[in-house]
Amino acid sequence: MSRQPNATEPSPNPPATPGALCQAGFTHFQEGRPLDAQLCCLQALAIEADHADTLHLMGLLSLQGGQFDHAVQWLTRAVQKDPATDYLSALGITLKQMGRLEEALKVFDKAVQLKPGDAELWKHLAGSLLALDRSAEALLSYQHALHLDGGHFEAAYQSAIILERMERLDEALAQLDRCVELRSEHVPNLRLRARVLRSLKRYEDYLVDTMRAHALDPADPFACNNVGDALQFLGRYEEGLAWFEKALALLPNSAGILRNMGFAFRRLHRHDEATAAYQQATALDPGNAEIAYDLSDMLLVTGHLAAGWAAREIRWKMPDFVERNAEFSQPEWFGRESVEGKTILVFADEGLGDTIQFVRFVPILAARGARIVLAVQDPLVPLLSGVSGVLNCVPVTSRPLPAFDLGCPVMSLPLACDARLETIPRENYLPSLPAERVDAWRHRLGSHDRLRIGLVWSGNPNFGNDNNRSMPLRMLAPLFDLDATFVSLQKDPRPADAALLRERSDVLDLTADLTDFVDTAALVSCLDVVISVDTGVAHLSATLGRPTWILLPYVNDWRWLVDRDDSPWYSTARLFRQDSSRDYATVVGRVRHELAGMIAAFTPPFESASQ
Repeated sequence: MSRQPNATEPSPNPPATPGALCQAGFTHFQEGRPLDAQLCCLQALAIEADHADTLHLMGLLSLQGGQFDHAVQWLTRAVQKDPATDYLSALGITLKQMGRLEEALKVFDKAVQLKPGDAELWKHLAGSLLALDRSAEALLSYQHALHLDGGHFEAAYQSAIILERMERLDEALAQLDRCVELRSEHVPNLRLRARVLRSLKRYEDYLVDTMRAHALDPADPFACNNVGDALQFLGRYEEGLAWFEKALALLPNSAGILRNMGFAFRRLHRHDEATAAYQQATALDPGNAEIAYDLSDMLLVTGHLAAGWAAREIRWKMPDFVERNAEFSQPEWFGRESVEGKTILVFADEGLGDTIQFVRFVPILAARGARIVLAVQDPLVPLLSGVSGVLNCVPVTSRPLPAFDLGCPVMSLPLACDARLETIPRENYLPSLPAERVDAWRHRLGSHDRLRIGLVWSGNPNFGNDNNRSMPLRMLAPLFDLDATFVSLQKDPRPADAALLRERSDVLDLTADLTDFVDTAALVSCLDVVISVDTGVAHLSATLGRPTWILLPYVNDWRWLVDRDDSPWYSTARLFRQDSSRDYATVVGRVRHELAGMIAAFTPPFESASQ
């Protein structure tokens, strides 16, 4: 007979309680034994079917196993029993992973109401708002989480991401700096911080962060690529190219890295290698409009015009070109069919200088029997209205446009007309200027006893390459001791230039009275030479047949080709190029030397009042 336990002795196996079983289950769960954890839960629920902690643990086990529907069921039961914030948080996370974002948002909103001082709950609320594309509200929630816990890394990092997308870059950088203090070796944060520094044009700091990211993950090709990119911005092209080569070795056949290599080759005047890099990148990613456009630039700058014109039509798939100046349902014309008897809308699609340059092809269309409706930028309408063959010239912004059969962008005219280097029309195609306007400017300039020199030293500051093409007025100071009359043609000078211009009595500034391009053309026609960076005035002057000296950066626009000091577009243009120093000082020195010779040979012309 077995021994009966004494009623006063403790039982060797006390009855298991739901709480003890659940605690054991959590231990198994934390130690990576989900089956043991589940067994404990089932035993606990057999004793107490609505034990909230156990229901919560069953939900966590289902969530870990990817059984989201089951997780929602378990966690919902736990919340119904006890709306604890831990249970609500787990339910919200599950709903968010299932894409049930509105439901997740409601759950997290309830959680923060129950426990408003919990930064982690505010972070989860922000994440749901962000997933619902409610970025502004998400940012406020992340910022509140940071207010509650200044060391909350995730809240700071996600705030920075949103602020960068909102282009609130200084605020984004402040949060990223906080993240560096919290986790100095967090590579994604360093990458984002580097990108923000790049956008802020703090290129030295951009390089520092890219180098730190590379040191932490030297096998990352994108870290190498970013180092190369930073070096490009600092003008260290050879060094940058070496980093792009490292990146490509780590990630062969990357179209993006090859594109960056093409960029570096282009800036080093290694044009054949640049073209080859862009061709390889295009073959790898044929749908990439930006790479295809870069290739068209290389084809054009190296004189392969036919292929370049055709490739350049990819521009309409690029973000910068998608908003066309003229929208219409009529077919576009690119030279494939006869235009005899047809009315063609030729419309401006890029800059003022581009329009002036390429309107030269309009008389060709007219000679083929086309009737031309010319739609150009408002300031150019008075100047271009009388171009040969133009039936009607209107502002490109006017609506409705006159009736027409076919449409062609101005910058597609060279493609449509099959322009080659040897066939580019170079005669002046502008209408005669009003004699009274020319006489008025001649009178304003006074006696023509010295050489008259027009000056333009900067272009549109919003142009992508403007920092390379433009210069400050002070760079032209070496010219001003020459015995000549200097005339500013610079509209809207930058503040420092305007201040210097007011101080110089040796530069005549009449630009306040230049009411339109006809006035500018009339003034230019009274000058002996125009010296200009690559701007619309340079095109206007050269089109008028005036001697035009164009100052070009080392990496110049495609239309000026490479390694030549003349232009197939303008018979009176001379090109003064930067050398590899990329410094305008040497260019101005050459210009001064040439001007000195021109001044020495100058003979005052005889001018009649009606000339």
